[in-house]
Amino acid sequence: MNHSSVTAMGIRRHLVLAAALVLAFPAGCSSSDAPAQQQLDPGVSATAPEEPGKDDSYTAKGYAIEGVRAWSIVGNDLTQGHAVLDFTVTAPDGIRYVDMWLDGAKGTRLERDGQKFRAAMPISSLPPGAHTVLLAANGRKTAFAKLDFQRSHPVYVFVSNDWDDPDNGDDKLVRQEQLHGNHAELKITHFVGPYTFTDPEVTTERAEVLATWVRGMRDTYGDEIGLHIHPWCSFVDTTSVKCRTTPSFAKADDATGYTIVLSSYPREEMSTLLVRAKEIFEQHGLGVPTTFRAGGWTAETHTLQALVENGFVADASPANWSRMEEWKDYPGAALYDWNKEHWITINDTSQPWYPSEADILESAIPVVPILEVPDNGLLVDYVTAQEMIEVFGKNWDGAAAQTPSMVSIGYHPPNFSDQYFKRIDTALSHIDQFLASKDAGPVYYVRLSDLPKVWKNPAN
Repeated sequence: MNHSSVTAMGIRRHLVLAAALVLAFPAGCSSSDAPAQQQLDPGVSATAPEEPGKDDSYTAKGYAIEGVRAWSIVGNDLTQGHAVLDFTVTAPDGIRYVDMWLDGAKGTRLERDGQKFRAAMPISSLPPGAHTVLLAANGRKTAFAKLDFQRSHPVYVFVSNDWDDPDNGDDKLVRQEQLHGNHAELKITHFVGPYTFTDPEVTTERAEVLATWVRGMRDTYGDEIGLHIHPWCSFVDTTSVKCRTTPSFAKADDATGYTIVLSSYPREEMSTLLVRAKEIFEQHGLGVPTTFRAGGWTAETHTLQALVENGFVADASPANWSRMEEWKDYPGAALYDWNKEHWITINDTSQPWYPSEADILESAIPVVPILEVPDNGLLVDYVTAQEMIEVFGKNWDGAAAQTPSMVSIGYHPPNFSDQYFKRIDTALSHIDQFLASKDAGPVYYVRLSDLPKVWKNPAN
């Protein structure tokens, strides 16, 4: 082979190489701009890597992971929840790519920005339960990190109080303010009694003090002002309805009307009482109530129908009667027996429902369009701190909640003693440990009027 032939072959090789470079790096794109790393890096492995060892810390390897939640909440019309698994990995030098596997399914490559790699995976369809993420870098067969999280529906805690008497002492008001001071996310539904503003023993000045106070709780803390009715004659007598003195759930008769079974007032009369109560609320700047609890929990279907006619959306009268055993053998009192008979199915784990027109304890269509929210944890008069914690535990066992659930606890302001304050304060301190805002669990404090956004009318 002569010198000219060798030269010709060399020229052809250079031309082929030049053509390849032109294809690889089009005009205007230098070799430094080309996605060479993408060409070098393989696709994501279909097989998840091995889990890291128990003592194999990713931080010791120079990785940092930010934004990972231990609790991912399934959203609804009340609670936004978390629709995206979103976190950032900062990797040590030499890491070209990071891949992620969720529950061993097909892997995903994280988006790179310098030494940071971001995960942003939609998880709206991910079912409630325990889930695992594995992270591996540069195609390695062993993950550098394992991340566990729970996907859970919310657990709602509904705290309320019942204004049984016309007045609530100043020391009782201070203790309620202290509840908010001790529990920053607490929301309280104040079931205010209209008789505060009709009782002759409550001066106009004192009534305004109480109205100003509860308005302040609403405006400062986002509390709710609902309606509570014991049919005190001082209130009933301001309407066209004749005040009843029987049947009483506490004694043979009651000239004050206080302990009279509220459902002894038929639908039309109950509606009249509700209209008058709303007038009183408006006169004192308390807003239009849309939530209710009957005095002594003594509501029946016709009571609920009157509530619906007057714009109420939720009722918290169903009582966990087994927890009011203090009334069981009380001489001459029928409160325990009345509630046992009318709310026989209500217990520690009862959840909201829309009552059937045919049976208040069922939810068959046609329903009365008002959400019944059971008082499953009752009030501090009847349950200790440990009992409230027990009810809470029965409704949420610490694992991912498969459906939304609710716990109700509360107190009476007129007798809200230091002992009762300590009871509910202790229970709330336990509950605070699991707040979703702290990524410590799926728990949220709510007002009663919030709950129809979660439990929807099956007839709609």
